[in-house]
Amino acid sequence: MNPGVAIDVLIPTCNRACALAVTLAALSAQTMRRFRIIISDQSDTPGALGSAEVAAVLRYLAARDIAVEALRHLPRRGMAEQRAFLLSRSEAPYCLFLDDDVIVEPDLLERLHKAMVEKDCGFVGSALHGLSYLFDQRPQHQEIEWWDTEVEPERILPGTAAWERHHLHSAANLFHVQQRLALEHRETRCYRVAWVGGCVLFDSDKLRSAGGFDFWRELPPEHCGEDVLAQLRVMARFGGCGIIPSGAYHMELPTTIARREVDAPKVLWQ
Repeated sequence: MNPGVAIDVLIPTCNRACALAVTLAALSAQTMRRFRIIISDQSDTPGALGSAEVAAVLRYLAARDIAVEALRHLPRRGMAEQRAFLLSRSEAPYCLFLDDDVIVEPDLLERLHKAMVEKDCGFVGSALHGLSYLFDQRPQHQEIEWWDTEVEPERILPGTAAWERHHLHSAANLFHVQQRLALEHRETRCYRVAWVGGCVLFDSDKLRSAGGFDFWRELPPEHCGEDVLAQLRVMARFGGCGIIPSGAYHMELPTTIARREVDAPKVLWQ
């Protein structure tokens, strides 16, 4: 373990070389420098790591002394196994699972880390803004519940009122709340979530003690919702929250998971 690394940024990728290059370029500008990047590439031959765009950004990261471990991981056994593999490579106290189509603001890692240390919970997430919905106001989905006290464990099940919190993270709802409240980054606040997609910082030990993504063996390779299930399990034992302002933006690319009939939390969470 490198004692200087506080966060391992874990990026699963598949057939998104250009998006991955953008995601990596945004990470290169982080104000917090105590992080390492681990990429697990399951792209078709020759792989995203062999693309000119990604190779160029990897050289830039190396020039900036940002450590990167770039790995090919095949065969594909589903997203839960892909995430389990990434977690097995992580050694830092905290791990940030970051999708390969997310643009993060320069201070995001710093703010996520600060919130995690202050709240001492299982995870802290930055929900993704979908800016193609910038002019699509949905006030019925913009209710926010604050964590002004310590973050406590919550057991959240499908069909409950707490499950409906996920609507806040659809479209640009959270961005609209952020604009309405006129929050500055130094005023980062934590709020209650059902789950957070695409950009979630975990306490590594707490994620592992909740089982991590080892449930991949209980799922067929074609599945979705593995990130949700892991968060639900962590939140039930240690609590979890989101931060606003978020600072994470979705590129809104088509999903690379074509078959979504098997939804992990609906199969394995009750």
